[in-house]
Amino acid sequence: MSRSCGKILVNSSARPVSLRKLGVGWISIRTVSPNRSPQLFPSLDWLPMSSSLKPAATIDEHIIRLQSRGMKIDRALAEQWFSHVSYYRLSAYWYPARQFNEDGTSRSSQFVDGTDFAHVISLYEADRKLRTLIHDGMERIEVAMRTKLVELLCTRHPNDPTFYLRSDDFRPNFDHVSWLSTAYGRLARAKKNDAVKHYIDEYGGQYPMWVVAEVLDFSDISKLYAGLGSNDQRSISEALDLEINFSSLNRNQKQRLAKKHPLASWLEQLTVIRNTCAHHGRLWNRSFAPAPTEVIRNNGTLFLLPENQSERLFGALLIMAHLLRTISPGSTWPNKVVALLDEHFLTNPLVEKASIGIPSNWDEETL
Repeated sequence: MSRSCGKILVNSSARPVSLRKLGVGWISIRTVSPNRSPQLFPSLDWLPMSSSLKPAATIDEHIIRLQSRGMKIDRALAEQWFSHVSYYRLSAYWYPARQFNEDGTSRSSQFVDGTDFAHVISLYEADRKLRTLIHDGMERIEVAMRTKLVELLCTRHPNDPTFYLRSDDFRPNFDHVSWLSTAYGRLARAKKNDAVKHYIDEYGGQYPMWVVAEVLDFSDISKLYAGLGSNDQRSISEALDLEINFSSLNRNQKQRLAKKHPLASWLEQLTVIRNTCAHHGRLWNRSFAPAPTEVIRNNGTLFLLPENQSERLFGALLIMAHLLRTISPGSTWPNKVVALLDEHFLTNPLVEKASIGIPSNWDEETL
């Protein structure tokens, strides 16, 4: 028997449902059967009054609109690009070329003089190439972090390869149950993997840490590192040549460090960037989760980091380059990134150094 609750239809034998606020406006969650998942339906009566959505436009209409707003466009080039990359996706790359309104903060739809669609495409391609480079570097960092975690913890528990099932090695505030749930979910999805299948068949689904580590993704590794005690975090960080001069720290800095090593925050930021790359998202001209810089700027080229925290891409590129010099000695990855920044980003009139987080005095060589 179903009963009506405003805009919510609830089956009395189904799981409880509730309203959730999602972005702007409200949605109703309607469960029609105990054997089916809740479904989301717009509940327009609950939405605040707002402007009507714009109608969809054709490629020709997109081109005419951009030309009318002052953008120089090669029609054939635009038709080819809009046929394969959406207008909405590309719009983020021409956004900085829109003129400011009189208030100096909001932007009008008109473009500044000299705005060229060809520059937009060049910037889009540079961003795509940077995603590919970051994915390459991130792979090596992810594998190295897995290795360091397994090496540290398994050496401590040589006779108990399932030590991770207990909370002994982790901080009191580490959500161990949630992490285990995720890890075992990944093992279940990898059940056809030869190694996982072997431990199912031969050991009844008991998995040593070194097997579990191979199914973890970057986020899982980041959370595991954040859950370690201070000494363990420091040990792994120093093994990656990321050192902190503890004798130079003041009391507040030491307290913050005891709560969370800077590398834990950097791994969180790298997780977001890694996922952005995996989903083909834009890297240029956006902010990421801030990571502290104050106590690590004495390492190598990290003096180029901002003084307190970093949330722009250049900071992450510096951290990645620093880690890769230890993980993969002789790697040309930093040189490739510098060349891409120099030749394809900083030569583009749409790009300002601040949009990537590059300091104004950067020598265009050091990473």
